[in-house]
Amino acid sequence: MDVRMRGVRGATTANHDTAEAILQATGELLQAVMAANQIDEDDVASVLFTTTPDLTAAYPARAARDLGWRRVALMGFQEMDCADAIPRCIRILIHWNTTKTLDEIRHVYMRGALALRPDLYPENKIVMNGSEQA
Repeated sequence: MDVRMRGVRGATTANHDTAEAILQATGELLQAVMAANQIDEDDVASVLFTTTPDLTAAYPARAARDLGWRRVALMGFQEMDCADAIPRCIRILIHWNTTKTLDEIRHVYMRGALALRPDLYPENKIVMNGSEQA
C-alpha cells in the first residue's frame, strides 16, 4: 500500500484553566489517539493544537514534548470566541504518514468534547443545556 498523509482529529476538555489541567487533559488525549491508531513519532509530520479562549495557563503542545515528541513540528492556535463553544476545549489535528485508509483512522473525542462528534460515540448520552441528547 502507498503511504499517504492523513489527518487524525481529537478533542477533550480541561477541568480548569491551570497548566496542570491543560497538560494532563492534552497528554491523556494524545496518548489515546496514539494508542487507537498505533502512531509513532517518526511518522508524524506535524500537530496543530487549538484551545478555546478560556484556556490561557499553558500551551497544550507542551504535553507532546512531555511525552517525548522532540522532533515533530507543533503549533498552537486559539479558536474564535463562539457563544455556544464547549468550555475549556482542546483540539488536536495530527498530520500522519500512514498506509491506513480513511475508514481505518480512529478519531478520539473525550470528556466534554464528546458533544462535538456524537456520530462517533452513539452509546454516550451527552448533556447540553440541561437536556440529554444522543
